[in-house]
Amino acid sequence: MEERQLVIFRLQNEEFGVEITDVREIVKPQHITRLPHVADYIEGVTNLRGEVIPVICLRKRFGLEPQENTQETRIVILEVGGSLVGYVVDAVTETLRLPENAIEPPPSSIAGLRSDYLAGVGKLDERLLILLEVDKILGSSEEIKFQPLVSE
Repeated sequence: MEERQLVIFRLQNEEFGVEITDVREIVKPQHITRLPHVADYIEGVTNLRGEVIPVICLRKRFGLEPQENTQETRIVILEVGGSLVGYVVDAVTETLRLPENAIEPPPSSIAGLRSDYLAGVGKLDERLLILLEVDKILGSSEEIKFQPLVSE
C-alpha cells in the first residue's frame, strides 16, 4: 500500500504535516536578522552553515496569534523550489507513515487557512493532520524577493 512519510509539527492546537523528503533539517531558533519592508510574517534571514535562508513565522502566515519562542519552538528547514526556507513552528512532534487511503482532499478552508496551502487532511486514529503544500505557502511575489538572498 502506498504511504507518505511525514514530519509532524504543532501550531497552536493543530497538527500539521509536511513530506519528509521536503525537510532538510530541524533546528532550534537562532539569530534572525530582520529585513526592512517585508511582510510581517517574514521574520528575516538566518545564516545556516554559511547559507543565508529566509525564515517565515507560520503562525503569522496563517493568521494565528504570535507567541514567544519556547523550549519546543523549532525552525523546520524545507527545500522549496530549489531554495531553502525556514518555517518557525511551535514544536516538531514526530515523524510517521500515513497510508494514502487515510488522506482526503482538502476542504475549501480549515481554521481560516486558504485551501491552496493544503495538500490534504490525514486521518490517524482520532487525530486530524493538516498536510501542507510547502511550495504554496509563499506566493510568487515573496519568492521573487527572496531570490537575491538565496543565490548569494
